[in-house]
Amino acid sequence: MDEEIDIVDELGNILYSISKIEAHKKGLLHKTVIAEVIDSKGNIYLVKQSSDRQDAGQYVSPVGGHVKKGETEEEALVREVLEEIGLTDFEYELLGREIFNREVLGRIENHFFIVFKITTDKEFILGDEADDFEKFNKEQLIKEVMINPKKFGNVFHFVFEKFYK
Repeated sequence: MDEEIDIVDELGNILYSISKIEAHKKGLLHKTVIAEVIDSKGNIYLVKQSSDRQDAGQYVSPVGGHVKKGETEEEALVREVLEEIGLTDFEYELLGREIFNREVLGRIENHFFIVFKITTDKEFILGDEADDFEKFNKEQLIKEVMINPKKFGNVFHFVFEKFYK
């Protein structure tokens, strides 16, 4: 059975619930958590998406996933961090909220992003959505995005523009 998610308005207020498949089919706005991961030295970590995922083979934020029906943003963050990078104890802060939409893999994604920053020096245990990770300092990342933009997924470009510049 497909997971249920909450459909929200432009302010993030819950309107009703529907299946994730139906939300994507109809392009309905729903919440997604994203987390940027930074170590104590300021290095930024990105993961290389698996071949069966959107933005396949490109670097994206290490954590991203839908907020399930009735779940808080923080609960979704904790669940997704465990699933995607294997961490259970970490510090985080909210960076902001932004609306992002695109058509990808034959579906419409209309996401209300809740973007967090996780600060940790712990080692990752990658889930099945990523093949690898890479560490960048901020200057390297800015330069690499400018020189080799196709190395990074569309969602990361959006987050980069909103939160890194």
